[in-house]
Amino acid sequence: MSTSQPVRPLIAIVGSVDASRTFTPPLVSADLGSDACRELGRELALAGCDLAVFSSKTKYIEPAVVAGYAEACTAESPGRVVAYPPRHRSVDFALQEGSHVTVDVVRDTSGEWEVSYYRTLLSCDGVTMVGGGQSTRIAGVIALAQKVPVLPVAAFGGGANQVWINLDKVRNDTDDADISLLGSDWTSTSASRLVACLSGQRERKAARELEEVKRQRAASWSGFAGWAVAVLCMGLAVASLVTAGDARAADARNLSALVGAPLLASVAGAVIRNSFVAESSWPRACIRGMGAGLVTVLLYVASQLLSVPTLMDKLDVRRLLFITIPLGFTAGFTFDLVFERLRSSAIGAAPPGSELLSSSAPSVGPSEPQG
Repeated sequence: MSTSQPVRPLIAIVGSVDASRTFTPPLVSADLGSDACRELGRELALAGCDLAVFSSKTKYIEPAVVAGYAEACTAESPGRVVAYPPRHRSVDFALQEGSHVTVDVVRDTSGEWEVSYYRTLLSCDGVTMVGGGQSTRIAGVIALAQKVPVLPVAAFGGGANQVWINLDKVRNDTDDADISLLGSDWTSTSASRLVACLSGQRERKAARELEEVKRQRAASWSGFAGWAVAVLCMGLAVASLVTAGDARAADARNLSALVGAPLLASVAGAVIRNSFVAESSWPRACIRGMGAGLVTVLLYVASQLLSVPTLMDKLDVRRLLFITIPLGFTAGFTFDLVFERLRSSAIGAAPPGSELLSSSAPSVGPSEPQG
């Protein structure tokens, strides 16, 4: 029996700590940047991550990260580096012979590096940023907007520092401890703690997405249940036309049919109307529809009793149901709409007679106290 291999997270590597280049914001402690990147690479390998890189030029952090990554990979735990260069460029990380790292080159059809660069970020499971400039900052903004876990190492300044500031505003799947860690100075334990921070973000993101899936699934099942209740109630209401019986003196059976069938129809109408509303709750719609249907049916029967006082002596329920069932359905279907209009008109409306009070109120002169 074959067992499926666990999916390894793909972490994009972005940035530069080249002191000969000018960045805004400027780099900080650039002399420590290369060693820090090697340590990050080793920790990413130990965490079981794959790397997504875009260049093998030494002015970027990718060669240092890949070098540290290759040092930590073994035959029992090999690594994988996926390079995404433009079609006219090549990559060569000069890995030692016998290295346990596989380098896969995925060339983009576009000749512009920006297309491959920003497109790849959206397919990664995380982005690690050290130093860098404008492109690093934009990469971080894109990752933050798409809620991709990010690891902006602010200790070396540059664009990664700006991403850290932006992350503090949006947070996504980070907490106060993560923000404090990302902004701390570089120490001998920073690499392991930062990679653990990235793993924590990924776990929280996975948990959040799982909860969202569960919520959507529960909402779907609730919607199906509401539709099933509506169909059942409407079917029972229509079936009462067959079981109503002939005209006879009013008793518990035909009075129950006279009131119950329209109530079922009003419940069906309320649930159907409620299904068109986001974040709907069909049980509450059932109660509201039942109330609207009950009032409507009782008012209709009362009007009939006023015009025909002997109605109960020979009650023809079947004939009345042809009118009361549609009335009940309409009452349930339109109740939410009418209620919302009444409520919206009530909010903000001035009390009757308030304009008279305001016009008759004595004016206060400038010299009088206004307690």
